[in-house]
Amino acid sequence: MKRAFAFLKKELMLTVSVFAAIAALIITPPTTALLGAIDWRTLGTLLMMLIVLEGFKQENVLRPLIALAKNLRRMTLLSLFLIFGVFFSSMFVTNDVSLIIFVPVTILLFRSGGKEKYILPVLSMENIAAIRGSLLTPFGSPQNLFLYGRANVSVWHFMLHMLPLCAMSAVLLVLFVLFLYRKDPKETIDAEVGGAPWAREARGRRITYFALFLLVIGVIVTRTQFWYVAVGIVLIAVLIADRKLLLKVDYVLLVTFLCFFIFSSSIAANGKIAAFLSGAVAGNEYWWAIGLSQIISNVPATIVLYPFTGNFAGLIYGADTAGLCSLIGSLASVINYRIYVREYPGEGKRFLKVFLPVSWAFFLIVAVPGWLLCRWPFF
Repeated sequence: MKRAFAFLKKELMLTVSVFAAIAALIITPPTTALLGAIDWRTLGTLLMMLIVLEGFKQENVLRPLIALAKNLRRMTLLSLFLIFGVFFSSMFVTNDVSLIIFVPVTILLFRSGGKEKYILPVLSMENIAAIRGSLLTPFGSPQNLFLYGRANVSVWHFMLHMLPLCAMSAVLLVLFVLFLYRKDPKETIDAEVGGAPWAREARGRRITYFALFLLVIGVIVTRTQFWYVAVGIVLIAVLIADRKLLLKVDYVLLVTFLCFFIFSSSIAANGKIAAFLSGAVAGNEYWWAIGLSQIISNVPATIVLYPFTGNFAGLIYGADTAGLCSLIGSLASVINYRIYVREYPGEGKRFLKVFLPVSWAFFLIVAVPGWLLCRWPFF
């Protein structure tokens, strides 16, 4: 029982989603139609992404890119490299995975180089980079994956509408870095990054994961009706390549998604609640997405609000901006926090003292342009 409570306390979003699903099912009893309303395609695609990205993490596929960091001796250049490493990699391997890759490297480099005072400001900007870089592509974040599946637009159309926010964020990140090192733009660092070299015997697994990644991207872009065949291919390929990998996949996120799908479907099926949300959300999607995300995070907020949305752009721009307001606004921020406190136990308040001002400074700059962009019809 103690282990169960400890697990539920650790996985707060899962706990919230389970209780939300149970409450919703009490309000609206389950039916066959409710099960049919669950977006099984998104869940299947998310499962494939989680499996492949776990393979990427286990085989350290971005090692050559990260190894370049040790050749950068100027703090400004090194920080830009790490921040934009997160920014661009998050577009393809999702925002949380990009942070899992780059945050430990940042801590290692700055600690070994005697620049620990810059760790928290740079981690805060890496968090922003993960949130704002991932918004460009349909597969950069779970909420984008879900909304792209419902949008019925091409991947290029999707990226065109996300490009202004992404480009503006890139410029702001450069300005933030220059402001951080304004006293000494030429400050240097002498640090090393470790890590074991690629194992030759694992070459086949790396090739397999790259091939499966391309398969998943193909499923997302083409919207094939045979996505379940791709799920089978991924499972069989991983069972052959490394069956132990399946034990390490983040199934918590998958179950959290499922529970919030149940919650959303149940709420939408309740006439009174649906009528209230339809009237309250329509026309205010941007602010509803930002606000609700501070309570249940942006992924579940997106799932809950989608059935009552009249302005698709408002919902997706709000969901992709919500992570800048608080730690709970995005699961990626929670991951960043976890990595830091694991390295610096008891320093959680110190993390928040730096993280929140940096994030809010960025939010206050981009919030209004994002709201104005909602007037650009997505369809």
